[in-house]
Amino acid sequence: MEGRTVVAIDGPAGSGKSTLAYRLAAELGLPYVNTGIMYRALARRALQMGTDPADGPALQHLLEGIGFEVDRSRTPPSLVVDGAMPGEELVAPEVEALVSTVARHPEVRRAMAERQRELGREGAVMEGRDIGTVVFPDAAAKIFLDASADERAGRRTREREGEAGVAEGLAERDLRDARVNPFVPASDAVLVDTTGAGPDEVFLQALRVVREALGGRR
Repeated sequence: MEGRTVVAIDGPAGSGKSTLAYRLAAELGLPYVNTGIMYRALARRALQMGTDPADGPALQHLLEGIGFEVDRSRTPPSLVVDGAMPGEELVAPEVEALVSTVARHPEVRRAMAERQRELGREGAVMEGRDIGTVVFPDAAAKIFLDASADERAGRRTREREGEAGVAEGLAERDLRDARVNPFVPASDAVLVDTTGAGPDEVFLQALRVVREALGGRR
């Protein structure tokens, strides 16, 4: 049972999911799986191959050619794409602009969910969206991370080292996500609002939630 422990972290872009999930994975001795990287990898591959982002079946076929696995030589074990750690190419503006479009197709989301279940079958801290509702509805612990729009935009701007248009791009993505796949937290998820909170504060709060859910198993 311990080896199959899944911690699901859902929430919008810029809410702090990646920072929190990575730290929780390291603390709990679990693999870290950032599912957003998987959609970004597909968006980038579509750009490279000239695949129509409106063609769901073509995107699903393209997805089959992308390798996702957990590299267990890393601490914590982390997701790699085609054998390599994700790089800056996956946060390029042209990829960012396409992610929501690529993710809107039901066949893509179903195929991604299958791949994500396989990645987490031996346990993981998995972050993204639909993790606690679709991918792992029976996750041992579920957290829904959120923050104000201004806070999320500020974080993304700092992450991208002051890159122009980041805040506007995040607002546009929020609108696209709301149309394509609105956020619906799992009914048993614990809401953690990170507005005005530092990463250490968020981590300690989330760790308490997880340890309570796991009943001291980790």
